[in-house]
Amino acid sequence: MGQPAEKHRRATYADLEAVPPHKVAELIGGELHVTSRGAPRHANARGALLVELGPLDRPGGWWILNGPELHFPDPSSPDDSDVLVPDLVGWRRERMPELPETAYVELAPDWVCDVLTESTEELKRELKMHVYAREGVRHAWLVDPRKRTLEAHTLLPSGAWALVGTHREAARLRIAPFQAIELDLAALWAK
Repeated sequence: MGQPAEKHRRATYADLEAVPPHKVAELIGGELHVTSRGAPRHANARGALLVELGPLDRPGGWWILNGPELHFPDPSSPDDSDVLVPDLVGWRRERMPELPETAYVELAPDWVCDVLTESTEELKRELKMHVYAREGVRHAWLVDPRKRTLEAHTLLPSGAWALVGTHREAARLRIAPFQAIELDLAALWAK
């Protein structure tokens, strides 16, 4: 008879805290995911999008935050949390009138944006999008600087994501939930 299978230990927040600060650490379903912060093209797309969305980040509008830690209850373990670090997130100020004092946010955002790299695409597209849907995030964008695309997704009442559109290259457009401003996608792609 073979040996009994060794029970896999769930990762904890202490495991996340032990990751070097130059890495991004996330907990999803008790698994620790460690990735690089991203290459300069990634940082450029993220920063440029933050600038493009800047006019929305004011009283009466939105909170737009760069890389905050989000904590959501882990349904597979009531004592644990999924800890995600999206590249950019936004909350309507009517839903979150003040920023929390904690080092993390527990309220699901209205919008998330993750910038894809070759090494993070599967994590962000599969695991993280699943958690965002479960938590009721209404809008999600996936930006790919390599392909020069911005995918806009909206959450359906069924809990599934619907691709609203894939926008390419130098388009100037208005995308939900930020139809109030025109985005210049050319600003996101390093020249």
